[in-house]
Order: sequence, then structure tokens, then C-alpha cells
Amino acid sequence: MTQNDKQDDAGKPTKPKTPGAAVHSNPEAVTVEQEPLPSAVSKKPVEAKTAAEWAYQRLILYIQNFEKNLENEQEIAMGFTDTGGGFLRIEGLGYFDPDIVTFYGTDQTGARVQLVQHVSQLNVLLRAMPKENETEAPRRIGFRLAEALDRDS
Repeated sequence: MTQNDKQDDAGKPTKPKTPGAAVHSNPEAVTVEQEPLPSAVSKKPVEAKTAAEWAYQRLILYIQNFEKNLENEQEIAMGFTDTGGGFLRIEGLGYFDPDIVTFYGTDQTGARVQLVQHVSQLNVLLRAMPKENETEAPRRIGFRLAEALDRDS
């Protein structure tokens, strides 16, 4: 038993609590809401996190899970849900306490883009896009973001 394992009153190991719930048309689908939170995320209680930090951490989990299902010739991008136009090829993600989340990347023309979003207005559409360069390996930002969570905890 590791230090992070929980026990019930009788000393028996308990199953980690999942952070949410999801219903999917594919009963085999694994969604972020059904998985236990990584220790880097669950170390600090939700009540002690700012809205920006908590949104940032959950976005990383969503991005990482989305990328697990991409084909080798695809990369992740974010569609703009409020304007209906364009996308942002996600190259980075950040937050500014207490309530700002920032996406860094490029748009469909290759121009640099930065979206600064208040957490109360946060709507994100993750999208699979063809890789920019067919000869390079696909960029997987989700796994790099998860490594940053581990370093920061």
C-alpha cells in the first residue's frame, strides 16, 4: 500500500473517488470524469485552489485524454465555441491566479495566437486536426502539461 492509498474504517483499501461522472454512447469509452485524479492534482484540496488553477488542472486532464485517442497523423486543436470561426492549434496552456486561463498556439493561417479567457466564460471545443508537417511526429502537449503538474506539486 502506498502513502496515497486510502482505507475505510476497518482498515481495508478503498477505491479512489472519481472526480465526476459521464455517460457515453460507447460503453467502453473511458472519460476523464470516470478516472481517479492523479496525485499531483489531488494533493491540494479543491477548496484551496483558485478557480484558474482548478480549471487549468482539469483542462490538462481533458487534453491528455483527448490526445490518447488521436491518430498518428493528427494533433490537437481548439475550436472557438463563442465565435464559430477558426481554431487554435494548442501549443501551450497557462493560468494567472485567481481567474484567468491562457491558451497559446497558432491559427489556421499559421499566425501566432493567444487566447486569454476568464474562467467564468470558459468554453473549450477540442478538435483533431491533421498534422502541420507530415514528416514530423505528432506533437502531444497533454503529456508535457501533465509532467508540469507533477513538477509543480
